[in-house]
Amino acid sequence: MCQHQSVSIRAISRNWAEQMGYYRFLNNDEVTASELSMSLARHCQTQVEGRHILAISDSSEINLQAHAGRCKPENLGSVGNNDGLGFWLHPTLAVDAESGFPFGLSAVQIWHREVERLDKTQRRYKQLPIEAKESYKWIKSAVSSQPHFESGGAVQVTYIGDREADIYEEWFDVPQLGAQLLVRVGQDRTLVDKSNKLSVEVAQQSVQGSYPVVVPEDKRLKRPAREAFMSVRYGRVRIQRPKRLSGEVYPASVTLCVVDAQEVSPPAGTEPLHWCLLTTHSVETLEQALQVLKWYQWRWRIEQLFAILKQTGLDIEATQLESAQAIQALCVLALSASVRVLQLVEGRDDATQPAAVVFPLDQQQCLVQLACTLQGRTRKQQNPHPPQTLAWAAWCIARLGGWTGYSSQRPPGIVTMLRGLQQFDSFFAGWSFNRDVYTQ
Repeated sequence: MCQHQSVSIRAISRNWAEQMGYYRFLNNDEVTASELSMSLARHCQTQVEGRHILAISDSSEINLQAHAGRCKPENLGSVGNNDGLGFWLHPTLAVDAESGFPFGLSAVQIWHREVERLDKTQRRYKQLPIEAKESYKWIKSAVSSQPHFESGGAVQVTYIGDREADIYEEWFDVPQLGAQLLVRVGQDRTLVDKSNKLSVEVAQQSVQGSYPVVVPEDKRLKRPAREAFMSVRYGRVRIQRPKRLSGEVYPASVTLCVVDAQEVSPPAGTEPLHWCLLTTHSVETLEQALQVLKWYQWRWRIEQLFAILKQTGLDIEATQLESAQAIQALCVLALSASVRVLQLVEGRDDATQPAAVVFPLDQQQCLVQLACTLQGRTRKQQNPHPPQTLAWAAWCIARLGGWTGYSSQRPPGIVTMLRGLQQFDSFFAGWSFNRDVYTQ
């Protein structure tokens, strides 16, 4: 992509809400991030019937330090290494356990940290109840999301978190909701009736299988693409309750399954891949262990979501809004738009999903009329997907975003889909206006 094109896309992304006239809407006191989040959760609820859902959560900061002199300080606090101004997001992304396809957001938490506050020792952080800690966000995600999944008819829900989510209270509280849990090990736990800690106990287990993993290129880390071979261990462990917790509230131990995958013979000078996971799912076979590892790999979906929300896509931190309440509401709207982009990228070859996953009926009608204008003269530039499927719609949006349609070209990604959606939204606004005028 040429440099001037990149700058143009960034400029559009920067002002996407302002250009659509959202200033007045977002600054309305009745428009709150919590109400908008609830609307997203209700929509997500309509997508989960009959499915095993992976509810993937993670946190990301919204750093507004560049606008510190302009933004109003209310509802803003420290981010980064306590040297920036902004707030925090903790969304929960619902993903299909069979395909990894994202269906929406079941919860969005937003909070800020005080600019000046006592450190953990001064606050006696370890002695605080879990509800008073920031880490309660992991349990709160499940508490907020589970009613929507149950009402929507999901057959099973597995909550997934990274190392930060490895807290003892969650291993007890989430199963009480009727859900499963899968978390990357963050603490070297004490085991019941074992002299070894968790890490030593796992390392002493025999290897029970292996599998290949394609490691993508990472230019930032100067890491070339490679295929890694992972050795797999799995078993059952009893985690002992930490001494800081009351036995009146939490059981003396919880029994979990551990799945450990470690790279065999990595290239010289390369840190080996290593995932050690704890889960409430039963893992008795290599097939079950590989399934758990696959589910955890789909945690990458929420990293993609944050990339779309930030500099790769919408560049939300460049907003010109001044009120924290308005910026937080904007973030929820931007998360919704980011999900749509992610769905188009992930569904660009998926003819099993209907276009209705991303586009309501009136937008599909508009797409049908627009589709014929996007076809090229050659067969290679014809939309190859069945009409009204998500793959068909994604092909149209990608063409609007500047993709040629040739299979020899690199598949359309985040920037192309975002640009195509912006073009389509503008076209749809005009199409809707003309339709309303001629039907009155």
